Amino acid sequence: MTSPVTASIPLSSSQRWRAFWVCVSVAAFTILDLSKVNVGLPAIEESLGATSTQLQLVVSGYILTFGLALVPFGRLGDQRSRKTLFVIGLSLFTVMSAVCALAPTIEILLAARIVQGIAAGIQMPQVMGTIQQLFTGKERGRAFGLFGATIGIATAFGPTLGGLMIAVGGKTDGWRGIFWFNVPLCLLVLAGVIWLLPQTRKASGRPLQLDPVGIVLFALMIMSLMWPFLFTTGSPDDDPNRWWLLIVFVLFAAAFFWWERRYAASGRQPLIPFRMFRIPSFRNGTFVVVAYFTAIPPMFLLGTLFLQVGVGLEPVFAGMVSIGFAVASAVTSYYGGLLVARFGRQLVTIGLATVLVSVVALTIVTYTMPPETVAYGMAAALLVAGAGGGFVVSPNQTLTLSEIAVREGGLAGSVGQLGQRVGTAVGTAVGLSLFYSTIYRESDAGLESLAIFHDAYAYGMIAVGVFLALATLVSVVDLVALRRRGVTSAISE
Repeated sequence: MTSPVTASIPLSSSQRWRAFWVCVSVAAFTILDLSKVNVGLPAIEESLGATSTQLQLVVSGYILTFGLALVPFGRLGDQRSRKTLFVIGLSLFTVMSAVCALAPTIEILLAARIVQGIAAGIQMPQVMGTIQQLFTGKERGRAFGLFGATIGIATAFGPTLGGLMIAVGGKTDGWRGIFWFNVPLCLLVLAGVIWLLPQTRKASGRPLQLDPVGIVLFALMIMSLMWPFLFTTGSPDDDPNRWWLLIVFVLFAAAFFWWERRYAASGRQPLIPFRMFRIPSFRNGTFVVVAYFTAIPPMFLLGTLFLQVGVGLEPVFAGMVSIGFAVASAVTSYYGGLLVARFGRQLVTIGLATVLVSVVALTIVTYTMPPETVAYGMAAALLVAGAGGGFVVSPNQTLTLSEIAVREGGLAGSVGQLGQRVGTAVGTAVGLSLFYSTIYRESDAGLESLAIFHDAYAYGMIAVGVFLALATLVSVVDLVALRRRGVTSAISE
């Protein structure tokens, strides 16, 4: 199958790769901020006297506004200057990181985190759109391989870095270092954007098309979908009425779909062109990444909780257990980017199956190994999971965008990123609910403490396994369909 995508930025190879590393740096610290803040929540509670709901908002507020901003700013980047949006997003992210670090009250911290999420949503679609424009064919596969390696490292090292900041700064104010860490990094990357990133759009006399009604309906739809999941902790105090918002989500989703069809029929550009989902590679790749990211973040979170609360490990050491995953996924992401043109969807399927087997192994390890050595067993299982995970993210990204036109690369990439954010919210909520509800239930039954945490971890990991199995099933179905059509790869040579 030949991709219709062609390069649109006439640059030398060295210029393209310098610009690529600037983009990857932006993506790395944007994703890093999703995971490294988690370990700082107890310190924030002690320092600012935050309630459990406020602590939840420190994480969920960032995720929510991140997801809301992705699609409209992906569309905006496709129509106007991605470089300008990079500068705006980075500047805002830098300022809000400093405000978070200096926050004297939990209310100011929450407000800064919400705006910081918007800044992340401005930046991230520009990363995917720029990579889509810079590279084609096998070189794009290599680029997405390196991109996946960097993101894998950022995701898995987040808890370790957060724990290290707390260890250095102290249990009361060490959490501020988590946000101060962003400031010099952002300024350095901002300089790279200004000096090394090319302009990806020429001046155009065409009016800006952003579909304001579609943006409002989209925002209401995403908020009503994510809200009940973001405020699910597994505690008996969780308000069950939040689930009624899912009915509201269905209504807003129907209204959004109807409006977008009507808007497109009038000859204008809708916020999300649903015709992209008619392309099998984009549709199936998006479903795979949503299911995968519904599983992986709760896998890390459940492991950290089990080791800290159940085994009594310090945060920095609990975070270090995932280092093997980061290293292994970095290596296989790079080689996955090189091999995807040859093996296509088969590579992703093998990677998913490997991660699924590793999840089963993780659960067995927690039951069978003593507390003194269980962290080592989990680290070994995560090492294998990382090797499989590297063959999932970057090859799947390459396959998903292989038939998307360059002019829509930012929007298409932001749809996938939105799916990841929604998946993270849903998967984390399900995993935490199973984990904590098991603790509450078995504590009342008077079971021994470590046995309770064994069961809580196992129930949470069942959800992780189900989501991974779903991702594997979609990948297998896509692989079978491709073979029936006599296609082995959707990447042009």
